[in-house]
Formats: sequence, C-alpha cells, structure tokens
Amino acid sequence: MAFTPLILTHVLAATSAIAVGGAALLSKKGTPLHRLLGRGWVILMLIAVLSSFGIRTHGHYSWIHLLSLITIAGLAGSIYAVAKGNIHAHQRGMRSLYISLVVAGTFTLLPQRLLGHLVWQSVGLI
Repeated sequence: MAFTPLILTHVLAATSAIAVGGAALLSKKGTPLHRLLGRGWVILMLIAVLSSFGIRTHGHYSWIHLLSLITIAGLAGSIYAVAKGNIHAHQRGMRSLYISLVVAGTFTLLPQRLLGHLVWQSVGLI
C-alpha cells in the first residue's frame, strides 16, 4: 500500500488529534480554551475516522473499520452527554476515546505496518 494523499490526511489528522486531545485533557475544564481544543479534537477525530473508510486492504473493509464506527458513536455520545449536562459521562467518554486513539496509534508503529515500516526504516532499525 502506498502513502497516498488519503493516508497522509488520515495520519496527519490522527497525529494532530493526539496533540490537541492531550492539550484538551490537560486544560482547565469548562474554559473557552478547553472548549476550543475539544471542538478541534472532535473535528480532527472525524477527519481521521472518515478518511479511514477510504483506506482498505485489497479493496475490502476490515475489523479495524468497526473501530471507526465505534469511535463515531463514542464522539456523538460524548457530545450529547455534555450538551445534556452529564459532565461525568462526557469526561469518561472523551478519556476513553483519547486512550483508544493513543493505543491505535501505537499499533501503527509495528514494523509490518506501512507507517511503522517507514519510521523504523528511517532510523535504520530495519
């Protein structure tokens, strides 16, 4: 699989989401900055998730695409929770989504994955 513009969009959105999401989690909750970072994070997550549907191995969807659907549902549920004033559910949902993003990102660094192969090859380890 080549590093296409779609894959580049996906990777840039996901890596940016790690940075923006981390900043949102560390910021003081309820402030304008937290809301701005949170909205930016949701947009980046949606770009990453929606672009994932265009990335298919041999033209087929895989089990990983189920995670994309779960992520969309989780984002919607967390946004709904905060809109209804259920801050605890919002925090739990967003934290879970962020952890899932970091775990998924870590797995992309396995040497047999495209991004992992490029990273490890560039530092001379494979």
